[in-house]
Amino acid sequence: MKKFAGLLAALLICSVAAFAQERGHEGAPAGGHEAGGHEVGGGHIPAHGPAPVRHPAPAATNRGGGPGENRASFRDQPTHPEAPHVHPNDQWVGHNTGRNDPHYHLDHPWEHGHFPGEVGRGHIWRIGGGGPNRFWFGGFYFGVAPYDVGYCGDWDWNADQVVLYDDPDHPGWYLAYNVRLGTYVHVQYFGA
Repeated sequence: MKKFAGLLAALLICSVAAFAQERGHEGAPAGGHEAGGHEVGGGHIPAHGPAPVRHPAPAATNRGGGPGENRASFRDQPTHPEAPHVHPNDQWVGHNTGRNDPHYHLDHPWEHGHFPGEVGRGHIWRIGGGGPNRFWFGGFYFGVAPYDVGYCGDWDWNADQVVLYDDPDHPGWYLAYNVRLGTYVHVQYFGA
């Protein structure tokens, strides 16, 4: 009986340690993304995607031109990320350029069809591999918009959790929100 109790205790300790380690990876705040109680990331999942932009951002605050040109800053607080991100009040910082943003124009929106999986808060997907140009989860393949590749350099392409939201302004694109970091990028569905 003592052996059984000892074995049970050892298994319990190991399972708690494993759970804590996994939970620490998924739910820990991303270092340096907290300012004055306004944490970005750290497990927060927005209740909904961004609203459609009614009035595009003026040229001076737009995201800028090509890859070599200056871009607007997304760091709205000193320790927030320099990437599009979502505040705990579900404000989507950086989603303000509107429907005619040339960086997200596709000649053939939905070329590979619409994503057949679930989108929104209740559907968390774990990235299973790849990189910005082609990554996958659940047997579905995606690619990050070329203009957004610089905003996902700190993503873990083998483990991060993402939630997809419909992009109300840019046909053919989804917004992939990184639960750990609180940042997001435009992604295109490539098929299953």
